[in-house]
Amino acid sequence: MTTADAADRPTPLSTPVSAGIVASLVGFTSSFAVVLTGLRAVGASPTEAASGLLALCVTQAVGMMWLARRYRQPITLAWSTPGAALLAGTGVVVGGWPAAVGAFVTVGVLIVLTGLWPRLGAAVSKIPVPLAQAMLAGVLLPLCAAPVGAFSDSPARIAPVVLVWLVVLRFSARWAVPAAFLAAAAVIAADLIGGGTPIAASDLIPRIDWTVPHWTWQATIGIAVPLYIVTMASQNIPGTTVMASFGFRIPWRASMTVTGTGTVLGAFAGGHTINLAAISAALAANPSAHPDPKRRWVAAFSAGSSYLVLALLSAALATLVAAAPAGVVETVAGLALLGTLAASLFGALEHASDREATVLTFLVAASGLTFAGIGSAFWALVVGLVVRAILRRQSPATPATDATG
Repeated sequence: MTTADAADRPTPLSTPVSAGIVASLVGFTSSFAVVLTGLRAVGASPTEAASGLLALCVTQAVGMMWLARRYRQPITLAWSTPGAALLAGTGVVVGGWPAAVGAFVTVGVLIVLTGLWPRLGAAVSKIPVPLAQAMLAGVLLPLCAAPVGAFSDSPARIAPVVLVWLVVLRFSARWAVPAAFLAAAAVIAADLIGGGTPIAASDLIPRIDWTVPHWTWQATIGIAVPLYIVTMASQNIPGTTVMASFGFRIPWRASMTVTGTGTVLGAFAGGHTINLAAISAALAANPSAHPDPKRRWVAAFSAGSSYLVLALLSAALATLVAAAPAGVVETVAGLALLGTLAASLFGALEHASDREATVLTFLVAASGLTFAGIGSAFWALVVGLVVRAILRRQSPATPATDATG
């Protein structure tokens, strides 16, 4: 081998390690604000939300490190960003934060059962994808519209965040939201300094805040059921598809067992859901991570290790978010969810035969209604399924009937 050949050959670990670090940084910085917003919306205090973010980082880190090393595949895990958005649109349910934690535990159990009991997975797959996507789009719409209202209320604070996001988006969609968060952090810091608001050093130290779960039927139906459906339809199933596109076959039962168990354990500390990643999976599984597919598992292992480091920032970031001026964090969260909203709308309206049902599903979910203590996401699915069933039962007119009028 010549010196030039040796120089051109990638070192065994440097490429997948850096790919894993990038995947974790992009995944964390582009959506942690959504997670904190969602947890706070269902009743978590700032310290409980910080604990939830810490729990999510640790459980998904340990899970992906074990799966990657055990199966020698770049199996990347993530928290459910669409699920966090769903929580933000649901709000506090009967039973408050402990009931929300109970719903998180229920979701984890359902995910484990999905891996162990094929019939449950088959039942979930029968839920029409356009309806699930319409429900998600309806939940996301108010969150994505938040920057508009925030700008009208405080243009001097919101404009720099949006401008930075737009400029960076022109060159790199991957780093646009992280850049927007950095701009938001600068706005928050300026506001804190200008207002002379002190931050206690103890608030920056990560810690676990345990919550005893409580189960209510409203939280089970209003949070657990939609959260489970969104996690499966928008994260786990697309995650397997992304991995298959790069030639990897996900060990389904093991992945569901690990993510479901991690969700249950993390729920007691405030974490909502962990699942298979899609975007992060592409960053770790594509050839740029390493030319040899057998070495790409190192990228997922590296991403997991990086999340353990990022977990140390959970309390500091939650404190920063809690001290933010009105509208700043909501703007970052809204910008982070624009891509998900666009994909959900496309998936919802792709098939013309279901458009009436999907549009109604979207409208009910976006309305934010609460009926019988249950949020709009569940009722949106109910309305969509009923309308779809009614319209599909209509018998099409035969040619003879058309001819006779």
